[in-house]
Amino acid sequence: MSTRPSETASAPPELLAALAPPPPGPAVAFVLRLGHALHRHGTPAHRLEGLMQRVSERLGLEARFFSTPTSIFASFGPAEDLRTSLIRVEPGDMDLERLILLDTLADDVIQGRLTPSEGATRVEAILARPPRYGPVLQLLCWMLAGASAAILFGGGWKEMGVAGFSSLVIGLVDLATRKQPTTARVLEPVAAVLSAAFAGIAAHSFGPLHGEVATLAGLIVLLPGLTLTIAVNEVATRNLISGTSRLTHAALVFLQLGFGAALGSRVATVLPPVPVGPLPAGVPTGAAVAALVVAGFAIAVLFRARPRDWGWIALAGAAAFGGARLGTLLLGPQLGAFVGALLLGIGSNALARLRNRPSVTTVVPGLMLLVPGSVGFRSLASLLERDVVAGVDTAFSMLLVAVALAAGLLSANAIMPPRKVL
Repeated sequence: MSTRPSETASAPPELLAALAPPPPGPAVAFVLRLGHALHRHGTPAHRLEGLMQRVSERLGLEARFFSTPTSIFASFGPAEDLRTSLIRVEPGDMDLERLILLDTLADDVIQGRLTPSEGATRVEAILARPPRYGPVLQLLCWMLAGASAAILFGGGWKEMGVAGFSSLVIGLVDLATRKQPTTARVLEPVAAVLSAAFAGIAAHSFGPLHGEVATLAGLIVLLPGLTLTIAVNEVATRNLISGTSRLTHAALVFLQLGFGAALGSRVATVLPPVPVGPLPAGVPTGAAVAALVVAGFAIAVLFRARPRDWGWIALAGAAAFGGARLGTLLLGPQLGAFVGALLLGIGSNALARLRNRPSVTTVVPGLMLLVPGSVGFRSLASLLERDVVAGVDTAFSMLLVAVALAAGLLSANAIMPPRKVL
């Protein structure tokens, strides 16, 4: 039975809402698939919601979005007649190449070069792409990241060797357990046990070394400093639920690493005692510069950046690290982190505007050289040794550094606004 126009005009609002046409199916499908793919590969809540909102508006959709670290709520239509979807997401690894491809795809759909149906199909094709880098290169970069971190943390050649070996073994464990959720969830404590145990065994076998530096550098890839910084940034942008959830996750990872390191350090107590000698000296300045370059390359591969972006990533990382070091000398560690993040954000936004690419390509790898994960680990180590005052003081310093990084990035966005949401 059809409804005549006169009857529709006089119908109550509830009936009018029930008779309203549904939102366009292909456009909604594209927005949902795009959001799911972006979330899987590490997009923070404020950037994810902003991009989904921009795409929806350009496609003529009235939409509202709410993102948490493990889900996306999306509502389409007017407030009195919402169609709401809930997407559960298992957060994956950061993949800079896929993020760039997804951002380019969103532009193609917005500008009409592709239909929403074609765009939804392209999203699935991007997700189905094989990894750019094979397991051998990834394991090599795990080792290089640990070895270079030992140099940047002030260690010597012994610490570099131990950290590189520990990080290589942890990378092997990560690859072996990646497809087994039950075992992948205990990666952090197992990795900390291995790193601390290797440091203790090396000190017993090869002479004195800085055990904390070797242990910390071996865990560098797993330290949740980037998660902590993203969490503070989300809180600062009023995404409170997502930000506090990430903060809780970062705190849990720190606790798991601290527990594992404390357990692994007990290995040294069961070994025969050895004579105590002087600790090894640090490495020359040139080696530290080389370690910075190597760390940038390893981070680029582990974050799956395109080879054509490696040079820009290395440049951004060097500028951020150099600015932070100079700022620390002049203003202190917290303001030094602010200076480094400010330079990184301004440079990345300017480069993104010039190349018409997302600034995340250089921001995320550059942040990895500034994030306060090592400070948090040292704080937890002090608490486990019952040095409560030092532990609380170091934890407070960690939070100040994270706030300084977030403030630097927000200030950079105000000085040099990015052209793209990502």
